[in-house]
Amino acid sequence: MPGLLVAPSPHNMGKRLTKIYTRTGDDGSTGLGDGARTAKESIRIEAIGTVDELNSCIGVLLAENLEDGVRTQLENIHHDLFDLGGDLSIPGRVSMSKAQVSRLEKELDAYNVTLIPLKEFILPGGARTAALCHVARAVCRRAERCVVKVSRTEAVKPLHLQYLNRLSDFLFVLCRVLNRQQGVNTRHIGARYIRRNGAILNRHFRDSNGVQECGIFRVFATHVFC
Repeated sequence: MPGLLVAPSPHNMGKRLTKIYTRTGDDGSTGLGDGARTAKESIRIEAIGTVDELNSCIGVLLAENLEDGVRTQLENIHHDLFDLGGDLSIPGRVSMSKAQVSRLEKELDAYNVTLIPLKEFILPGGARTAALCHVARAVCRRAERCVVKVSRTEAVKPLHLQYLNRLSDFLFVLCRVLNRQQGVNTRHIGARYIRRNGAILNRHFRDSNGVQECGIFRVFATHVFC
């Protein structure tokens, strides 16, 4: 997979991309960073590709007009995700560190204390930058699900899952910050009702921790915030 998140290793340090096409993947297989061949539809390649998609979403967000502090944070994430993709391409490899997770936690906490506690769901959108950040957040959750799936049958380091979990939380908070910076009010769902299977279900939060009065929305809240 030329150009896709393959980290340097003793097996490929001397290789350079002199040609973009290699024809080696024409049979539906691709090479991992350690030289092993695997099917392009394998769960590990799906995870690597989704991390690459997430990093591309961050790249689109970086193309916007952002405050310097936010830009620096996103550029750091850009590099973190490249590290993560490289690690996934070499089973068992860890180039990432706890410091990268801790950095996200500190940045998240610093933003969160400046925001009003949530008592309602928010709708993904608002300012263009916030909307793009919501897309990145959703892709980050999908990347996390992909890596979890890999971990059920293959070697995945807990640090990789911790990073993606924390990153999705960071991006969620950053969406609210970006709306505030742009002077756009975040839209809330609030106390509204839907009819499902003949029953009226209250969509309002019981508290600010994502606990809903109805089980179906509790599942949704858990997925967004956990």
